[in-house]
Amino acid sequence: MATVHRWTGLEAKALRLAMRLSVRSFAERLGLAVATVSKWESKLAATEPRPDTQAILDTALGRADAAVHLRFETLLSEMADSVATAGRSVTLSGPRAWEYESWADDLDRVVVALSRQDFAFADSLLTRWLGRFAAHELDEKGLYLFGRSSALLGDLKRYQGTLVGPLSAQHSYVHARAIFAHLDIPRRVAQLDLSLAVAAEMFGKLESAARAYQTLASDDRLSARDRTRARLWVGTTLSKGGEHDFATRIMQAATRAFEELGEPQDWSAAHQKLALARRGAGDLPAAYRYLEIAQTSGALESPMQRVQLTTARAHVLRTDPATREDGLRLLDEAAQIAARFGLGHQLRSIEAIRRTCEDAFTSTDH
Repeated sequence: MATVHRWTGLEAKALRLAMRLSVRSFAERLGLAVATVSKWESKLAATEPRPDTQAILDTALGRADAAVHLRFETLLSEMADSVATAGRSVTLSGPRAWEYESWADDLDRVVVALSRQDFAFADSLLTRWLGRFAAHELDEKGLYLFGRSSALLGDLKRYQGTLVGPLSAQHSYVHARAIFAHLDIPRRVAQLDLSLAVAAEMFGKLESAARAYQTLASDDRLSARDRTRARLWVGTTLSKGGEHDFATRIMQAATRAFEELGEPQDWSAAHQKLALARRGAGDLPAAYRYLEIAQTSGALESPMQRVQLTTARAHVLRTDPATREDGLRLLDEAAQIAARFGLGHQLRSIEAIRRTCEDAFTSTDH
């Protein structure tokens, strides 16, 4: 909606036309003389109503519906092209009527861009809206879109590997969570709790992440799919902590649940994580078997999916001295894809695996 900080005859005329009133009807609506309105329209930006009349115009605009505001803003934009308007002060205090749908459409485009790891385009769409409005200016619908935008910005930062700090995934998730808590939308709050746990795990805070996953795995605010993902991620934190056998049991239960839910992508990803857990346990035949299932059943449509599966295969192959060179070659391949698409966290994980390999080689040489 528009806010006029200083009315001139130009804004007054735009309001009359937006309200679709004649000069006489507009004057009667405001309780003013017809001559006064006629003077505004003859002098436009060169004349200003008295302070008490400015307040009357404020009230008329404030009581107008969304359609009048839309016409008012459009008319002012058109008039500015042909009339000198220096010093005119009109600002928008929130989204105009049609902008809500445009904002929602752009967020759908962000989801697609993130799935393809097109981070530059996703960032430009999010910045377009997050930089345009302040949260305190928005009504509930606008706040909801602002919260979704902040959550998606958190996803973008997480994929890029920026996990902590004022411009990080964690910061964006916390901001989005506060908005959805204010709006009293429990499902979104729980989803942000899950995203915060993922960021904590990626940052190496395995114990706190595992506790959060365990709680969320039985949280009715979440969908069955999200609860199952939380259960799977309990297994990943246990496996990273060395509890490979127990992690395998938890992951297998989650994998069965994904099958029952009809979630093929999650089912395939679960097999990747099972492969890594069995590698950690020293059970390479099982690791190869799970990798084969993941490779043949999952669609590798995005760079992220290709990097994750290639890294998992490399991790298993480099464990076996007979296939170590193949594993290192695949690590190089995964690193190149990760670097090309700006997958910062994945690239750091690959570099950590490579350092582990180099340390192993050094100890063997000695």
